[in-house]
Amino acid sequence: MITRSRAARAAASVLIAASIAVGTTGCVFITPTATLNYYDPSDGVGATIGDVRVLNMVGIINEDGHAISLVTSIYNGGRITNVTIQVDSDGEKQTTTQPVHGGETVEFGTTPDAEQIVVLNPSVGAGGLLPVYVQQGDDEGKLLLVPVLEATGEYSELAPPAILR
Repeated sequence: MITRSRAARAAASVLIAASIAVGTTGCVFITPTATLNYYDPSDGVGATIGDVRVLNMVGIINEDGHAISLVTSIYNGGRITNVTIQVDSDGEKQTTTQPVHGGETVEFGTTPDAEQIVVLNPSVGAGGLLPVYVQQGDDEGKLLLVPVLEATGEYSELAPPAILR
């Protein structure tokens, strides 16, 4: 025969266990899920412009600080389009336009042999943010603030030559 005090203790134990379970898992109901937040998991920045994705754009400055090589991959998930990259170089607007086919990835500066977009006499140094405007076709483009890094570690071979001025 169960006494009232035993039943009360059992009920209290169940109530405490339930409140602990709700208390430790209840934050899921009021806290946003961090894994749903998009971020660039690397040193560079990215953007989506229409069907085009700019991936991990970073600037690598040479050792004398007179030139930056833009390093990026550009993926087109739609039909063929022109991608335009515009940056201030040596006090003037420098524009590079590249056709990108659907399903294709075009790379700039990602290997020592790859085509480079070189910015001469940049207005920022290592640790700064270089304004770069990227546009797809006739769509409105986006201004990216691209981090500028020194040519060390994995980026040591990607800087433009020091003799450029």
